[in-house]
Amino acid sequence: MPSPVDPRGHGESASSEAHRANHPDAPTGKARKYALVERERRFLLAESPVGVPTHQVLIEDRYLRGTRLRLRRMTNLEEPGFRLTYKLTQKIPSVSGAPGLITTLYLSADEYTALLGIPAEALRKIRSSFPPLGVDVFEGPLRGLVLAEAEFETARDEANFHLPAQAVAEVTADVRFTGGRLVTLTAVETADLLSTFGIDRRPDAAVSWRP
Repeated sequence: MPSPVDPRGHGESASSEAHRANHPDAPTGKARKYALVERERRFLLAESPVGVPTHQVLIEDRYLRGTRLRLRRMTNLEEPGFRLTYKLTQKIPSVSGAPGLITTLYLSADEYTALLGIPAEALRKIRSSFPPLGVDVFEGPLRGLVLAEAEFETARDEANFHLPAQAVAEVTADVRFTGGRLVTLTAVETADLLSTFGIDRRPDAAVSWRP
């Protein structure tokens, strides 16, 4: 198995790629009037970091069929009463497939409920904060998948961020690890994908990673 991969050592950075992202449905010059450049890097982990996270939320995502829209419900697992937050997000990838443009709306509970009738594929994950990383541990057919992400205010910060020591690989520009792709995977397909990185998640196997 190769050493952890940092694609920023090869060719154009994901940061500059994000700046080249364009909204195909926006009028000329208006692509970024409402959208923001998403400065994010994603990493595949063999397991969740050891230690106590500073914060945890349950994330339930619905990827609306035939669209680029994601409906999200977030449950704060640490706040009394488990406060809920609702969001509707559209993501437009960059030319490389890395994060590009993102537009997000916060919704009321009634607005969220009104959109639940739209056919969608769903996934669940627990997001734990281990600053500067947010670590997602997936459930259901994606059980065994652990992804970490870091968000940045500037392109310089994004480009200068070092590969976390616990990362198996950086998957920022790997479209197989976008939510829209992951939500379509079966348990067998998830295990097959992870096996290409030396992570064994077959039902009859002990958790292992071979670097």
